[in-house]
Amino acid sequence: MEGQKPCLRCLLAELEGDEYARSLEDYIKKVPEDKRVDEETYRRRLEQCSSCGRLINAVCLECGCYAELRALKPDAGCPAPEKRWLPEV
Repeated sequence: MEGQKPCLRCLLAELEGDEYARSLEDYIKKVPEDKRVDEETYRRRLEQCSSCGRLINAVCLECGCYAELRALKPDAGCPAPEKRWLPEV
């Protein structure tokens, strides 16, 4: 990665070679189905995060959490003022 700029709007899955990112991905895979949104909702939320200027190195600058973790939770919504996605409760 020498000489390359870091990816600013990447999600965890796109950060190559990052051990911490891999451990979070493993954690996400282990979250029980009844504690997470369905796959289509998850992907839709992540698409919204990826197109947001507040996503830097997989972290939402609005709330400080990893986008993949927040998008996984049914009771979480987008913290940005324009609310790109809402909780499912």
